[in-house]
Amino acid sequence: MTAQIIDKNTAITEQKFILPGYHTWEQFETIQSVIEQQSGVKISYLDGVIELMTLGEQHETIKSMIAILLGIYFWQKEIEFIPVGSATCESKDQQVSFEPDESYYLGEKKAHPDLAIEVNITSGSVKKLEKYRRLNITEVWLWEHNKFSIYHLKNNQYEQISQSELLPDLDFNLLETCVLMSSKLEAITTFTNGIK
Repeated sequence: MTAQIIDKNTAITEQKFILPGYHTWEQFETIQSVIEQQSGVKISYLDGVIELMTLGEQHETIKSMIAILLGIYFWQKEIEFIPVGSATCESKDQQVSFEPDESYYLGEKKAHPDLAIEVNITSGSVKKLEKYRRLNITEVWLWEHNKFSIYHLKNNQYEQISQSELLPDLDFNLLETCVLMSSKLEAITTFTNGIK
């Protein structure tokens, strides 16, 4: 199964591809070792299914702006954080491996990040949340259709919420507006001035 989108401004094609068939963890590790040598490609594994995704400029611009603005927010609010970007999260026992677009420990380091962010330019699904649930990641933000959907883990299931429980004072309307601004300097200034 593939999905693609062409950003008319950059002519960059993004694609997702699910490898046919069931794959063991050992087969996944072999494929992963090859993919890790390729830039601009992400790989994920869940219960024998391997998904590959290429990353285009639009995806990388949005994820980078989210990271910049959140860094400013943490600094302004004096929130201790450890950014770990797209570091691989995996567990052979749980049959899961994936790379969030951005991820953070809030406070101190733990078994897995507290917050993960995934940017979906082409297509996405809340089914993606299963891989995060397996590793008990407290909150997941999905960026789709130019806005965030926020999911918080409660009783081992994700519930969609309107406001982050990890960062209850964060103005998501402001964050979304600034992520989409064409001038990144203006976006940073607007966001910084809007933090209360």
